[in-house]
Amino acid sequence: MSVICRKAVREDVEPLYEMIKGYAERGIMLPRSREILHRQLEHFVVAEVDGEVVGCGSLCRLGNDLVEVRSLGISEGHKGLGIGSRLLDRLVEEAEKQQIPKVMALTYEVSFFLKNGFSVVEKEIFPEKVWTDCVHCSKQDCCDEIAVLKELNVSA
Repeated sequence: MSVICRKAVREDVEPLYEMIKGYAERGIMLPRSREILHRQLEHFVVAEVDGEVVGCGSLCRLGNDLVEVRSLGISEGHKGLGIGSRLLDRLVEEAEKQQIPKVMALTYEVSFFLKNGFSVVEKEIFPEKVWTDCVHCSKQDCCDEIAVLKELNVSA
């Protein structure tokens, strides 16, 4: 099986939308409309197997020294094959290229992020995230996601 991780292109919007929608319906990921995906497409990477998009992830800048990994998901049948780690590596490389020293995520998959060099931290150390997104979230007062952080060796 040959996996290609690449920047998302316009033709990827529909598979991105469907994959994210599936996670959102299970309460695991925030939904993204097609319109938002079109606007944020430059921030997405996809994993492709035999011409089919089987994974995705994006980076969202929250400040001069912080980005968030968002919408990281793998389609059923392709989980457990290392595709998520490859996508995450690609996103971390992008943060390094942009000289952003901190990469964070809110997740239910803590062991995956720990395996990929992240550490568990308190959500409260990310006021940028809290005031950008959490303030609008229905789970704001009862958030059960775990915050993880990876500090990179770059100068901000």
